[in-house]
Amino acid sequence: MQTSYDAVLLLAFGGPTSPEDIRPFLARVLRGIPVPPERVEEVAHHYEAVGGRSPLNDITIRQSRALEELLKEQGHPLPVYVGLRHSNPSIREALEKMTAGGVKRALGFILSSHETEASWKRYQDNVAMARKEIGGSAPDIDFCPGWHAHPLFVQAWAEQIGAELAKLPEAKRSAAPLLFTAHSIPTVMAARSPYCAQLEESYSLVAQRLNHKRWSLAYQSRSGSPKESWLEPDIGAALKNLAAEGAAEVVVAPIGFVSDHVELLYDLDIEAKGIAESLGLRFLRAKSLNDHPTFIRMIAEVVETAASKKTK
Repeated sequence: MQTSYDAVLLLAFGGPTSPEDIRPFLARVLRGIPVPPERVEEVAHHYEAVGGRSPLNDITIRQSRALEELLKEQGHPLPVYVGLRHSNPSIREALEKMTAGGVKRALGFILSSHETEASWKRYQDNVAMARKEIGGSAPDIDFCPGWHAHPLFVQAWAEQIGAELAKLPEAKRSAAPLLFTAHSIPTVMAARSPYCAQLEESYSLVAQRLNHKRWSLAYQSRSGSPKESWLEPDIGAALKNLAAEGAAEVVVAPIGFVSDHVELLYDLDIEAKGIAESLGLRFLRAKSLNDHPTFIRMIAEVVETAASKKTK
Protein backbone atom coordinates (compact mmCIF):
# COMPACT_ATOMS: atom_id res chain seq x y z
CA MET A 1 0.00 0.00 0.00
CA GLN A 2 1.53 3.27 -1.12
CA THR A 3 0.14 6.11 0.93
CA SER A 4 0.88 9.66 1.95
CA TYR A 5 -0.50 8.99 5.44
CA ASP A 6 1.87 8.79 8.39
CA ALA A 7 -0.47 7.32 11.01
CA VAL A 8 -3.94 6.16 12.05
CA LEU A 9 -6.00 7.85 14.78
CA LEU A 10 -8.61 5.70 16.52
CA LEU A 11 -11.38 7.82 18.03
CA ALA A 12 -13.61 6.59 20.85
CA PHE A 13 -15.87 7.98 23.58
CA GLY A 14 -13.84 7.15 26.68
CA GLY A 15 -14.97 6.24 30.19
CA PRO A 16 -14.09 6.68 33.88
CA THR A 17 -11.02 4.78 35.06
CA SER A 18 -11.77 4.67 38.79
CA PRO A 19 -14.64 5.27 41.24
CA GLU A 20 -13.20 8.73 41.94
CA ASP A 21 -13.32 9.58 38.24
CA ILE A 22 -16.99 8.68 37.69
CA ARG A 23 -18.58 12.02 38.54
CA PRO A 24 -15.83 14.18 36.94
CA PHE A 25 -16.23 12.03 33.83
CA LEU A 26 -20.00 12.53 33.80
CA ALA A 27 -19.48 16.27 34.31
CA ARG A 28 -17.28 16.35 31.19
CA VAL A 29 -19.80 14.38 29.15
CA LEU A 30 -22.76 16.50 30.28
CA ARG A 31 -21.10 19.92 30.14
CA GLY A 32 -23.72 22.38 28.89
CA ILE A 33 -26.51 19.77 28.88
CA PRO A 34 -29.32 20.30 31.41
CA VAL A 35 -29.59 16.92 33.13
CA PRO A 36 -31.33 16.57 36.53
CA PRO A 37 -28.84 15.78 39.34
CA GLU A 38 -30.80 12.65 40.27
CA ARG A 39 -30.28 11.26 36.77
CA VAL A 40 -26.53 11.94 37.00
CA GLU A 41 -26.42 10.07 40.31
CA GLU A 42 -28.38 7.21 38.81
CA VAL A 43 -25.80 6.78 36.04
CA ALA A 44 -22.96 7.12 38.56
CA HIS A 45 -24.46 4.22 40.50
CA HIS A 46 -24.55 2.18 37.30
CA TYR A 47 -20.79 2.61 36.96
CA GLU A 48 -20.35 1.70 40.62
CA ALA A 49 -22.41 -1.47 40.07
CA VAL A 50 -20.02 -2.68 37.35
CA GLY A 51 -16.82 -2.11 39.34
CA GLY A 52 -16.44 1.66 39.43
CA ARG A 53 -14.76 2.01 36.06
CA SER A 54 -15.29 1.45 32.35
CA PRO A 55 -13.21 -1.05 30.38
CA LEU A 56 -13.66 1.01 27.19
CA ASN A 57 -10.36 2.90 27.46
CA ASP A 58 -8.35 -0.30 27.89
CA ILE A 59 -10.24 -1.98 25.07
CA THR A 60 -9.50 0.92 22.71
CA ILE A 61 -5.80 0.67 23.54
CA ARG A 62 -5.93 -3.07 22.83
CA GLN A 63 -7.66 -2.35 19.53
CA SER A 64 -4.94 0.15 18.59
CA ARG A 65 -2.13 -2.28 19.38
CA ALA A 66 -3.79 -5.15 17.52
CA LEU A 67 -4.42 -2.90 14.50
CA GLU A 68 -0.85 -1.60 14.47
CA GLU A 69 0.52 -5.14 14.64
CA LEU A 70 -1.77 -6.37 11.86
CA LEU A 71 -0.92 -3.45 9.58
CA LYS A 72 2.76 -4.17 10.18
CA GLU A 73 2.29 -7.88 9.40
CA GLN A 74 0.54 -6.94 6.16
CA GLY A 75 3.39 -4.70 5.10
CA HIS A 76 1.71 -1.41 5.99
CA PRO A 77 3.59 -0.17 9.06
CA LEU A 78 1.65 2.81 10.37
CA PRO A 79 1.65 3.92 14.01
CA VAL A 80 -1.82 3.88 15.57
CA TYR A 81 -2.78 6.58 18.09
CA VAL A 82 -5.83 6.77 20.36
CA GLY A 83 -7.91 9.90 21.03
CA LEU A 84 -10.82 9.79 23.48
CA ARG A 85 -13.58 12.42 23.61
CA HIS A 86 -14.03 12.44 27.37
CA SER A 87 -10.99 10.67 28.85
CA ASN A 88 -7.23 10.48 28.53
CA PRO A 89 -5.57 10.32 26.14
CA SER A 90 -7.79 13.12 24.89
CA ILE A 91 -8.07 13.94 21.21
CA ARG A 92 -5.87 16.99 21.74
CA GLU A 93 -3.28 14.89 23.61
CA ALA A 94 -3.27 12.38 20.76
CA LEU A 95 -2.75 15.12 18.17
CA GLU A 96 0.05 16.67 20.25
CA LYS A 97 1.75 13.29 20.49
CA MET A 98 1.36 12.80 16.74
CA THR A 99 2.84 16.26 16.13
CA ALA A 100 5.83 15.46 18.35
CA GLY A 101 6.28 12.22 16.43
CA GLY A 102 6.49 14.02 13.10
CA VAL A 103 3.07 12.95 11.79
CA LYS A 104 1.88 15.30 9.06
CA ARG A 105 -1.20 13.51 7.75
CA ALA A 106 -3.28 10.77 9.35
CA LEU A 107 -6.43 8.75 8.82
CA GLY A 108 -9.07 9.02 11.52
CA PHE A 109 -11.17 5.94 12.27
CA ILE A 110 -14.30 6.62 14.33
CA LEU A 111 -15.19 3.64 16.53
CA SER A 112 -18.92 4.12 16.11
CA SER A 113 -20.62 1.69 13.78
CA HIS A 114 -23.67 3.78 12.84
CA GLU A 115 -23.67 7.47 12.02
CA THR A 116 -25.51 10.09 14.04
CA GLU A 117 -24.92 13.71 14.88
CA ALA A 118 -23.99 12.60 18.40
CA SER A 119 -21.29 10.28 17.15
CA TRP A 120 -19.57 10.98 13.85
CA LYS A 121 -20.11 14.73 13.55
CA ARG A 122 -19.06 15.45 17.11
CA TYR A 123 -15.87 13.43 16.75
CA GLN A 124 -15.02 15.34 13.60
CA ASP A 125 -15.82 18.64 15.30
CA ASN A 126 -13.66 17.67 18.30
CA VAL A 127 -10.73 16.88 16.01
CA ALA A 128 -11.15 20.19 14.16
CA MET A 129 -11.25 22.09 17.46
CA ALA A 130 -8.16 20.33 18.83
CA ARG A 131 -6.25 21.03 15.61
CA LYS A 132 -7.20 24.71 15.85
CA GLU A 133 -6.00 24.87 19.47
CA ILE A 134 -2.66 23.29 18.58
CA GLY A 135 -2.13 25.51 15.56
CA GLY A 136 -0.40 25.05 12.23
CA SER A 137 1.84 22.20 13.36
CA ALA A 138 -1.11 19.85 13.97
CA PRO A 139 -1.39 16.97 11.50
CA ASP A 140 -4.11 16.96 8.86
CA ILE A 141 -6.78 14.36 9.59
CA ASP A 142 -8.91 12.68 6.94
CA PHE A 143 -11.66 10.31 8.04
CA CYS A 144 -12.36 6.75 6.95
CA PRO A 145 -15.84 6.19 5.53
CA GLY A 146 -18.58 4.28 7.35
CA TRP A 147 -18.38 0.51 7.74
CA HIS A 148 -21.76 -0.60 9.11
CA ALA A 149 -22.25 -3.02 6.19
CA HIS A 150 -18.65 -4.16 5.76
CA PRO A 151 -18.52 -7.95 5.21
CA LEU A 152 -16.08 -8.43 8.09
CA PHE A 153 -18.29 -6.40 10.44
CA VAL A 154 -21.16 -8.68 9.50
CA GLN A 155 -18.95 -11.75 9.89
CA ALA A 156 -17.66 -10.67 13.30
CA TRP A 157 -21.18 -10.25 14.65
CA ALA A 158 -22.29 -13.53 13.10
CA GLU A 159 -19.41 -15.25 14.90
CA GLN A 160 -20.27 -13.67 18.27
CA ILE A 161 -23.99 -14.40 17.95
CA GLY A 162 -23.37 -17.89 16.64
CA ALA A 163 -21.35 -18.67 19.76
CA GLU A 164 -24.40 -17.82 21.92
CA LEU A 165 -26.86 -19.72 19.74
CA ALA A 166 -24.57 -22.75 20.05
CA LYS A 167 -25.26 -22.76 23.81
CA LEU A 168 -28.88 -23.69 23.09
CA PRO A 169 -30.04 -27.22 22.24
CA GLU A 170 -29.85 -27.65 18.50
CA ALA A 171 -33.60 -28.22 18.25
CA LYS A 172 -34.26 -24.79 19.81
CA ARG A 173 -31.75 -22.63 17.94
CA SER A 174 -33.76 -21.73 14.86
CA ALA A 175 -36.78 -20.69 16.91
CA ALA A 176 -34.83 -18.66 19.49
CA PRO A 177 -35.56 -14.95 19.07
CA LEU A 178 -32.53 -12.84 18.21
CA LEU A 179 -32.88 -9.31 19.60
CA PHE A 180 -30.52 -6.71 18.16
CA THR A 181 -30.04 -3.55 20.23
CA ALA A 182 -28.74 -0.05 19.59
CA HIS A 183 -28.58 3.18 21.56
CA SER A 184 -31.84 5.09 21.45
CA ILE A 185 -31.59 8.68 20.27
CA PRO A 186 -34.18 11.47 19.92
CA THR A 187 -36.42 10.90 16.92
CA VAL A 188 -35.63 14.43 15.69
CA MET A 189 -31.94 13.56 15.59
CA ALA A 190 -32.67 10.21 13.92
CA ALA A 191 -34.71 11.93 11.21
CA ARG A 192 -31.73 13.97 10.04
CA SER A 193 -29.21 11.11 10.04
CA PRO A 194 -28.75 7.73 8.32
CA TYR A 195 -28.78 5.99 11.73
CA CYS A 196 -31.96 3.90 11.41
CA ALA A 197 -31.32 2.94 7.79
CA GLN A 198 -27.77 1.85 8.60
CA LEU A 199 -28.94 -0.20 11.57
CA GLU A 200 -31.54 -1.94 9.44
CA GLU A 201 -28.93 -2.81 6.83
CA SER A 202 -26.52 -4.12 9.48
CA TYR A 203 -28.89 -6.40 11.34
CA SER A 204 -30.53 -7.64 8.14
CA LEU A 205 -27.13 -8.68 6.78
CA VAL A 206 -26.15 -10.40 10.04
CA ALA A 207 -29.45 -12.29 10.27
CA GLN A 208 -29.06 -13.32 6.64
CA ARG A 209 -25.48 -14.47 7.29
CA LEU A 210 -26.72 -16.60 10.20
CA ASN A 211 -29.74 -17.79 8.18
CA HIS A 212 -31.80 -16.90 11.24
CA LYS A 213 -35.45 -16.07 10.62
CA ARG A 214 -36.66 -14.82 14.00
CA TRP A 215 -35.14 -11.45 14.81
CA SER A 216 -36.07 -7.90 15.74
CA LEU A 217 -34.54 -4.61 16.88
CA ALA A 218 -34.94 -2.79 20.19
CA TYR A 219 -33.38 0.37 21.57
CA GLN A 220 -31.67 0.79 24.91
CA SER A 221 -30.01 3.31 27.23
CA ARG A 222 -32.48 6.11 26.64
CA SER A 223 -31.80 9.34 28.52
CA GLY A 224 -33.17 12.88 28.38
CA SER A 225 -36.56 14.34 29.14
CA PRO A 226 -39.51 11.90 29.21
CA LYS A 227 -41.42 14.54 27.24
CA GLU A 228 -39.06 14.12 24.29
CA SER A 229 -39.69 11.45 21.67
CA TRP A 230 -36.92 8.81 21.39
CA LEU A 231 -36.55 5.76 19.18
CA GLU A 232 -38.57 2.74 20.30
CA PRO A 233 -39.30 -0.03 21.20
CA ASP A 234 -37.30 -0.01 24.41
CA ILE A 235 -35.60 -3.30 25.20
CA GLY A 236 -37.73 -3.79 28.30
CA ALA A 237 -40.93 -3.63 26.24
CA ALA A 238 -39.41 -5.89 23.59
CA LEU A 239 -38.54 -8.54 26.19
CA LYS A 240 -42.08 -8.42 27.58
CA ASN A 241 -43.48 -8.92 24.08
CA LEU A 242 -41.25 -11.93 23.48
CA ALA A 243 -42.32 -13.49 26.76
CA ALA A 244 -45.97 -12.88 25.88
CA GLU A 245 -45.38 -14.66 22.57
CA GLY A 246 -44.15 -17.72 24.47
CA ALA A 247 -40.39 -17.39 23.97
CA ALA A 248 -38.29 -19.36 26.46
CA GLU A 249 -34.95 -17.73 25.70
CA VAL A 250 -33.56 -14.68 23.91
CA VAL A 251 -30.17 -13.94 22.36
CA VAL A 252 -29.36 -10.24 22.61
CA ALA A 253 -26.83 -8.74 20.20
CA PRO A 254 -25.84 -5.08 20.84
CA ILE A 255 -25.05 -4.38 17.20
CA GLY A 256 -25.05 -0.61 17.74
CA PHE A 257 -21.97 -0.84 20.00
CA VAL A 258 -18.45 -2.14 19.38
CA SER A 259 -16.93 -2.24 22.88
CA ASP A 260 -17.96 -3.17 26.41
CA HIS A 261 -18.90 -0.23 28.62
CA VAL A 262 -21.60 0.68 31.13
CA GLU A 263 -24.40 0.64 28.57
CA LEU A 264 -23.76 -3.04 28.01
CA LEU A 265 -22.36 -4.17 31.36
CA TYR A 266 -25.18 -2.52 33.31
CA ASP A 267 -28.03 -1.71 30.92
CA LEU A 268 -27.94 -5.18 29.35
CA ASP A 269 -26.09 -7.57 31.64
CA ILE A 270 -27.81 -6.37 34.82
CA GLU A 271 -30.96 -4.40 34.02
CA ALA A 272 -32.23 -6.13 30.85
CA LYS A 273 -31.15 -9.54 32.12
CA GLY A 274 -33.12 -8.93 35.33
CA ILE A 275 -36.23 -8.05 33.31
CA ALA A 276 -35.82 -11.15 31.15
CA GLU A 277 -35.36 -13.48 34.11
CA SER A 278 -38.39 -11.99 35.88
CA LEU A 279 -40.38 -12.94 32.76
CA GLY A 280 -39.00 -16.48 32.69
CA LEU A 281 -36.74 -15.79 29.69
CA ARG A 282 -33.25 -17.25 29.54
CA PHE A 283 -31.02 -14.29 28.65
CA LEU A 284 -27.96 -14.79 26.43
CA ARG A 285 -25.89 -11.78 25.34
CA ALA A 286 -23.52 -11.93 22.39
CA LYS A 287 -20.05 -10.69 23.34
CA SER A 288 -19.00 -7.26 22.11
CA LEU A 289 -16.60 -7.04 19.20
CA ASN A 290 -13.88 -5.39 21.35
CA ASP A 291 -10.54 -6.59 19.90
CA HIS A 292 -12.01 -9.66 18.18
CA PRO A 293 -9.57 -10.63 15.37
CA THR A 294 -12.23 -10.40 12.66
CA PHE A 295 -13.15 -6.88 13.77
CA ILE A 296 -9.50 -5.81 13.78
CA ARG A 297 -9.16 -7.23 10.26
CA MET A 298 -12.15 -5.12 9.27
CA ILE A 299 -10.58 -1.93 10.65
CA ALA A 300 -7.36 -2.73 8.78
CA GLU A 301 -9.25 -3.24 5.51
CA VAL A 302 -11.18 0.01 5.92
CA VAL A 303 -7.95 1.90 6.67
CA GLU A 304 -6.04 0.33 3.77
CA THR A 305 -8.86 0.97 1.29
CA ALA A 306 -9.28 4.58 2.41
CA ALA A 307 -5.53 5.21 2.28
CA SER A 308 -5.26 3.75 -1.21
CA LYS A 309 -8.19 5.75 -2.58
CA LYS A 310 -7.08 9.06 -1.10
CA THR A 311 -3.53 8.59 -2.39
CA LYS A 312 -4.63 8.26 -6.01
